[in-house]
Amino acid sequence: MLIGAAGGLVGRLTAEGADGLTDPDPTITQTSDAIARPPGSVADIARRTVPAVVSIEIRVGEEGGTGSGVVIDPAGYVLTNNHVIAPAATANGAQIEVLFHDGTRAPAQVVGRDPKTDLAVVRVEVANPVVATFGSSSGLVVGDSVIAIGSPLGLAGTVTDGIVSALNRPVRLDGTGTDTNAVIDAIQTDAAINPGNSGGPLVDATGAVVGINTAIRSLGTGEGGSIGLGFAIPIDDARGIAEELIRHGAVSHAEIGVNARSVSDGTTDGAQVQNVQQGGAAAAAGIVEGDVIVRVGDRAIAGATS
Repeated sequence: MLIGAAGGLVGRLTAEGADGLTDPDPTITQTSDAIARPPGSVADIARRTVPAVVSIEIRVGEEGGTGSGVVIDPAGYVLTNNHVIAPAATANGAQIEVLFHDGTRAPAQVVGRDPKTDLAVVRVEVANPVVATFGSSSGLVVGDSVIAIGSPLGLAGTVTDGIVSALNRPVRLDGTGTDTNAVIDAIQTDAAINPGNSGGPLVDATGAVVGINTAIRSLGTGEGGSIGLGFAIPIDDARGIAEELIRHGAVSHAEIGVNARSVSDGTTDGAQVQNVQQGGAAAAAGIVEGDVIVRVGDRAIAGATS
């Protein structure tokens, strides 16, 4: 009986204690946002910029490919890389489609291509597309924050951030399977860029487009992944090409009229002239085969691609 009484007392005290834990009129404390997304943050820039970036899908027969692009005009003009659309640009029955951030899908027509700069413009018939804001690449310095946006490996709306790693980096583009034949003065960045990012924008800390993501350098053979060596065409160059393509469908380039190879004597690097085109600008300037070019204007020439 003593044991039973003690148990009953404990039970009564426990029940009274439980009653004290409840409140018939509770008030839940309000919480503040756990994450700040101030203007200029990566999240803020992505929110404003991603809707102007598109995926570009091509199909030639049973084969297909995916790249990226950026809307540059309310009339539906989209800037991308030539190598993204080149396989479908001339093939009979080929298709080019643009997929927008909101899920809208529309066929695209090629406005113009420029294999020598690896740029192209296509146009889609859509109402009120979100248009990207253009910045200037001339004001960039090494260390500036940048963001790459596109569809790597078909994953639309992917955002990666990094910095400007180098400027005016000479890069010869590998246009395997396309007619691209270009050497670009690239913006180098460590923002992750992978196959499928091509044609998408590189934007600065304000969300303005400063480059068109175009190439990567990777280890090994085949389609390697990003190792922090990505390259973009400066928007100051791309803007003029895009305008010419929209106006005329093609771009006319000046030609020096020489072939060259990289050479070095151990102390000085340069580009040695291999042949000179008769009637060309180089011939008119008195350049002859065997000359080594080490400077053009204020720019040092370290090899045939620079």
